[in-house]
Amino acid sequence: MRTIISGLFSLAFLMLTLTSCATRVTTGYRTYDPSYRDYHVWGPSETTYYNRWAVETHRQNRDYRRLRRREQREYWKWRHNHNDRR
Repeated sequence: MRTIISGLFSLAFLMLTLTSCATRVTTGYRTYDPSYRDYHVWGPSETTYYNRWAVETHRQNRDYRRLRRREQREYWKWRHNHNDRR
């Protein structure tokens, strides 16, 4: 009986862990745009715009968080001028 209870507890803990990990991956992260003084949630749709910006401006496609601040500001300036979804 003790083994069954321990197994159920372990299974419940595993399900909780997997669920919380999946939530973090799909929601993205929040980033601040100092030029426009607003926040953006970085998720799959923002990644699409970022990839488009990288191609249009002939830049190496690096993770947004690794860009210099100047490049991040340039991205948000471009992004606010290509505001197709808002």
